[in-house]
Amino acid sequence: MYLSDKIIVRMKKILVAEDNRLILETIVHSLTREGYEIIKANDGKECLKVMEENEIDLLITDLYMPYINGNEVIAILRDERKKNTPILVLSAAGAEDIVLKAFELGADDFMIKPFSLVELNVRVRKLLAMKR
Repeated sequence: MYLSDKIIVRMKKILVAEDNRLILETIVHSLTREGYEIIKANDGKECLKVMEENEIDLLITDLYMPYINGNEVIAILRDERKKNTPILVLSAAGAEDIVLKAFELGADDFMIKPFSLVELNVRVRKLLAMKR
């Protein structure tokens, strides 16, 4: 038996943290169709737990979630846990100061809701290709 005959490729694992069920399920459906493994979190607390317990390739997070907001999640992942996982922020709040704050904390990309699923998929591919 030759193991070199079989290459095992791990699906890219994406965590989507979003408290709006409709938006969450829409993102999950779109990214699943693109061939990604998706884990869902409904709030920031759950997001941090999932990040601790899994090897996540990309985090997509809303800013305004219960318990722990998206900016706090980013700060905890970057400063306390030293995680280099790419982070894409989705938010209905698109004021310049809000966008800049997310980037200052360590977000890699930012999309304003409502957003195009085609554009989301392109940005996901780009972020997954990034090496941090």
